[in-house]
Amino acid sequence: MNGADTAWMIVATALVLFMTLPGLALFYGGLVRSRNVLSVFMHCYAIACLMSILWFAFGYSIAFGSGTSGYWGGLDKMFLNDVDLESLSGTLPEILFFAFQMTFAIITPALIVGAYVERIGFGFVLLFSSLWMLLCYAPVVHWVWGGGMLANGMFFETAVMDFAGGIVVHETAGLAALILAVFLGARKVDNKPPHNPGMVMIGAAMLWVGWFGFNGGSQLAADAGAAMALTVTHLSAAAASLTWALWEKIKFGKASLVGIVTGTIAGLASVTPASGFINPIQALIIGAVAGILCQEAVNLIRNKVKIDDTLDVFAVHGVGGIFGTIMIAVFGIGSWASQLGALAIVGIFTTVVTVALIYICKAITPLRVDEETEVGGLDLAVHGERAYDITS
Repeated sequence: MNGADTAWMIVATALVLFMTLPGLALFYGGLVRSRNVLSVFMHCYAIACLMSILWFAFGYSIAFGSGTSGYWGGLDKMFLNDVDLESLSGTLPEILFFAFQMTFAIITPALIVGAYVERIGFGFVLLFSSLWMLLCYAPVVHWVWGGGMLANGMFFETAVMDFAGGIVVHETAGLAALILAVFLGARKVDNKPPHNPGMVMIGAAMLWVGWFGFNGGSQLAADAGAAMALTVTHLSAAAASLTWALWEKIKFGKASLVGIVTGTIAGLASVTPASGFINPIQALIIGAVAGILCQEAVNLIRNKVKIDDTLDVFAVHGVGGIFGTIMIAVFGIGSWASQLGALAIVGIFTTVVTVALIYICKAITPLRVDEETEVGGLDLAVHGERAYDITS
């Protein structure tokens, strides 16, 4: 065990949890109508609690168990079986590696929340998120980070390169979000502007800070590689923020606060898969392109294809993660076959599992709330609370 590595990874674990609670909750909460903000908070908070227990029970074993099939890790580490104070993962206590990866298992299904807010059933959220994390996310983790089939040469001569989750986190969550949005259909209430842009900015800023743990922590060591990953993450976010705002100004005559911070998230998602392999100039390129690319993806999905992915999860996270994964090959760091092949395999798998789970879950609990609840807002109807006392 290395004390410096352990200390850094404890901090990184806290930072990644900070991304979901409260970062993502505030970012998403500010973007919806005021009568739905508590439902967004509830989704994020409940998912964080539920995924923690399920990761402990089964998810960690599926992702990082000692299974040799290449497809999943098996169940030998269920409930952290045989993991104690003496167990190591590299230079880290294995219990700390478990906790760090648990925060990734929390935020990945939480990202999907942005696609279905303002109209989905709470029971469906809990059931779908649970099964999706165990049956979609955890196996993909094993394939890419757990020594499975995309890391061990089963399909390609070289292993896929995904440093912190362009494929594992952002492609899977982005595709699942898009599919759920298609199944749900559009909101019945006209698309309203964000009820609290200031809350959106605060949430985005928390995500930006937390992302230092997300990408810097994925080095799993307190060394120069972690410092470089942190630095390129920051530069990509800054570049994407500016190009998003500039492109918005050129197209619409004004650069908005919600726009610039959405550009931040696009830059962060895009640099994530490459952050452990690139230099600062390459990070600037990724970020600068991502700010425009993801904004155009928002326009395509929202206005051209007419899919109501409420908070643009696929356009920002899905497109950003896929773009960053491809840029690893563009820069000559990874092979085209491995990067594109892994994107295709994970994309097909995610689509099939997500569609199957939607049918299973909606047969058990309603997918969508009734029209009266949707129009009146989920906060009071579903959770019995209001975010704001409008009488005072």
